[in-house]
Amino acid sequence: MPMWMAAFSSTTEPVTPAARKLAFKKKLDETRAQALLGGGIKRQEAQHKKGKLSARERLELLLDEGTFREYDMLKTHRCKDFGMEAQQYPGDGVVTGHGLINGRLTYVFSQDFTVLGGSLSETYAEKIVKVMDKALKMGAPVIGLNDSGGARIQEGVASLAGYADIFQLNVLASGVVPQLTMIMGPCAGGAVYSPAMTDFVFMCRDTSYMF
Repeated sequence: MPMWMAAFSSTTEPVTPAARKLAFKKKLDETRAQALLGGGIKRQEAQHKKGKLSARERLELLLDEGTFREYDMLKTHRCKDFGMEAQQYPGDGVVTGHGLINGRLTYVFSQDFTVLGGSLSETYAEKIVKVMDKALKMGAPVIGLNDSGGARIQEGVASLAGYADIFQLNVLASGVVPQLTMIMGPCAGGAVYSPAMTDFVFMCRDTSYMF
């Protein structure tokens, strides 16, 4: 269902072009606001209590102020098994894009543990692959801020195939552009295998694990 149509799903009144435009803008603004909150305020507060920042807060500290340009902010997963259609978050648990660090173009992705434990879905992997591919084409560094429980098991092999695509980009980028990983939380499985193929791995004291 188109985003604007959801606002009129309970009315039988004629929908004018102006009303359609206003409804679309309202729904778009609401979805963007939801994306900025990740898994919600309570889960972000839980991150803070553990001494951890949110995915977006980390990017704000890493990049030059006002330079971040986000990709696929509203993208969600496509899984309909195990009730997952009721657990959709705009952005799907990873914030991706590019910005500047000391004036230099850098591509980044920041995993959001507040959204389904930062677990990787097929869509989530597509977002990371897009960033890595752009970094390769532009000859720019790529930095991953990892905070993920690994594969999203509800998606089965689709999630694992997503990791395969990321690993392939790790290999293609090796020796071509700098790849850096920051382990920001408890990372498991594929969330660790990819960092092992990057050039530099940094870990946060007391909050990061690789297993």
